[in-house]
Amino acid sequence: MPIFSLPGRYGIGTLGRGAYDFVDWLQSAGMQVWQVLPLLPTSYGDSPYQSYASDALNEYFIDFDLLIEADLLEKAEVDAFVWCEDERRVDYGRQYQQKAALLKKAFARFDRQDKDWLAFLHEGKYYDYAVFKALKKHFGDRAWSDWNEPYKSCDEEAVRAFAEAHAEEVQFWQFTQYLFLGQWSRLKAYANERGVSIMGDMPIYVAYDSLETWKYRRELFLLDEDGEPSLKAGVPPDAFSEDGQLWGNPVYDWKKLKKTGYRWWKERIDYALRLFDVVRIDHFRGFDRFFAIPAAAETAKEGEWLQGPSHRLFVGMKRKNIVAEDLGIIDDGVRTMLQKTGFPGMKVLMFAFDGNEENEHLPSEYQQNCVAYTGTHDNEPLADFICSKEEEDRKVFEAALEKQCLLADVPYIVESMDDECQSIIELLFSTVANTVIVPMHDILSLGAEARINAPSTVGENWTYRYTEKDFRRRKAAWLKSLCERYHR
Repeated sequence: MPIFSLPGRYGIGTLGRGAYDFVDWLQSAGMQVWQVLPLLPTSYGDSPYQSYASDALNEYFIDFDLLIEADLLEKAEVDAFVWCEDERRVDYGRQYQQKAALLKKAFARFDRQDKDWLAFLHEGKYYDYAVFKALKKHFGDRAWSDWNEPYKSCDEEAVRAFAEAHAEEVQFWQFTQYLFLGQWSRLKAYANERGVSIMGDMPIYVAYDSLETWKYRRELFLLDEDGEPSLKAGVPPDAFSEDGQLWGNPVYDWKKLKKTGYRWWKERIDYALRLFDVVRIDHFRGFDRFFAIPAAAETAKEGEWLQGPSHRLFVGMKRKNIVAEDLGIIDDGVRTMLQKTGFPGMKVLMFAFDGNEENEHLPSEYQQNCVAYTGTHDNEPLADFICSKEEEDRKVFEAALEKQCLLADVPYIVESMDDECQSIIELLFSTVANTVIVPMHDILSLGAEARINAPSTVGENWTYRYTEKDFRRRKAAWLKSLCERYHR
């Protein structure tokens, strides 16, 4: 359940009542893990996997009602804005245009002598991010590569002078992080007290227009003399795209990172593990070998595999609460890396039915040390996955699925789409996988309208939202019965 998908009055899910109610629903359903998407600020395209800062927090998720309770905002001020036309869809344009103005009102009323705030400033938390954000605003939200010199080249003296001259703006952006962390820590404590752990999500790459490429370009990335990527990240052609996926992110200079003992990466992982109970690292295979595409290429077909740090990056992390997203093109190098790190990988039921009876995504093939899903944020909802199949393909799929249910002694019912989805979810619960995670849209048997993301497309990705009436007691009771039946 992404944060943005939670119910609420302000056009996007927040860390307020909708989140607390969802935790209560999870507890009633016997659920022990809530997986969220990255909490990072979003930019053009709205993807949390293309953020302009690798550790920053999205101010859109700050809850206004909590600020009203703290006397930092007035209800009339918040209600003066129209936040959405469709309660089922996030309108990111309105968030961009309206949210900061209200947060600045809250900052103006905030007690600047608050001891926790002063300690936050003294420790320099999110200072670099705040300066970067202030500069972006100064240059009309253009990419840093389009800024004027000497700011474009991150000249230390010039940047320091800018920060001093715009101290109020810099502190405001630190304030957004301070607010988020306060609301997040209280929500996480509430969840933990009710037996619910929160699994976060860490993208492997950062966007080209990001704090990291601007400030640390020479230490972290393969860029040319002008600061432009010489190679870009992506993946080769696959089931999602016949041309592959050209993500456009700069790729890491692993040779330079090795000289520092991979310090930046280790610090990033340590911070994520303080923010979450468990961290899923996206595109884990990219640590073994990563797909690099020439900067001038028009599609990912022109890329090649290059060697990454493999398990050496993760020395000393074997007992950390990390999940490896080991999907895509998996080879012996990735399998060896997983074995040496000890991290659980992922299994996705939608990938299981290709006719190969030894497919590692078949429930009967799971090992205990894995996290099993019906589908991920990049897959279509389960109901749409089934309904969109041609009649013959659907018969083949359902025959293979029925066989898996028979092996697991799970009833396979196809009288309705809800019955079929419930049978599939029960099949996952019955497996030996240590953890099973089911997207909310599959619990509710929703169709294509509820898809979170369709890779390589632009449109309504990252926008679907739930309403309070979606969190049905009947579904919670059913999930709890599965937990009891399969000792989860």
